[in-house]
Amino acid sequence: MQAAVVTSFDSPPRYTDHADPVARGKDELVVDVLAAALHPRVRSQADGSHYTSTDELPLVPGIDAVVRDAKGRVRYTIMDDTTLGTMAERTVIEADRSVVLPSGIDPVQVAAAMNPVMSSWMALRKRIDFRRRQRVLILGATGNAGRMAIQVAKRFGAGQVIAAGRDAARLAPLRTLGADLTCTFDELAVAADVDVVIDYVWGEPAARGMVDVLTARADRSVPLSWIQIGSVAGPTAAIPSAALRSARLQVVGSGIGSIPGRDFIKELPKMAAAVADGAFDVRARAVPLAQVEQAWTATAGTPDRIVFVP
Repeated sequence: MQAAVVTSFDSPPRYTDHADPVARGKDELVVDVLAAALHPRVRSQADGSHYTSTDELPLVPGIDAVVRDAKGRVRYTIMDDTTLGTMAERTVIEADRSVVLPSGIDPVQVAAAMNPVMSSWMALRKRIDFRRRQRVLILGATGNAGRMAIQVAKRFGAGQVIAAGRDAARLAPLRTLGADLTCTFDELAVAADVDVVIDYVWGEPAARGMVDVLTARADRSVPLSWIQIGSVAGPTAAIPSAALRSARLQVVGSGIGSIPGRDFIKELPKMAAAVADGAFDVRARAVPLAQVEQAWTATAGTPDRIVFVP
């Protein structure tokens, strides 16, 4: 079969021959891949920088996809860490880590939406005690996951959602997705009295923004939950110790390891149903898997989620 194969962490995957997959466990299924999205988690898998990386090469990247099983059922699946991911004509999945999708769905739209929806959905459901009417600030709201986080927070009953990003021009359209207010990273004081921060940025902007938010809070004894999910601005953030002592702040991470796999599986049908029902505004562009090498670098940072179709 043909697949996108990583042979060096310094180079993008190449479209080449790969051995056909073989199901070995009783719960494993060989499936045809219909659509596999290229998102930041996949990029970090392919360049070896993700914290779950085992440095094992060669590997086929891809951690989720819309697939078709041998009985013709269309499924959305998430993968465990493996060297045989979803950016291939076929792959092997575990049946209990997938959900059967309704007929008539658009595989590209579902593949594009599920991972970014999952990031904020699981964070609000499983990492904090989120309650209706709470106010939410999203750092990195102009990215795919940030755009979905606006919609997820509203779906869960947020009283106010504030969308923050670098580019004011890209922030303006987020009002149509449900953002009540937008601001740049230099204006985070306007979001001082939120209850929850969903942070896809980290690095220097998050460290500076944390101080700005805490300093401007009307009552620092009111709890603030800062959920760290992504790190597009850098893997480390120099947070002053006073920020942790001068306010009722909890900083938690949300991702693989901090949430048990069983919790992902439990929420998977609800997320898939919401996406399949068109609950979220999805920006996706289908690209033939044969063009993976060109698309890997040419599409970095574009607003549409690239979805590879074999």
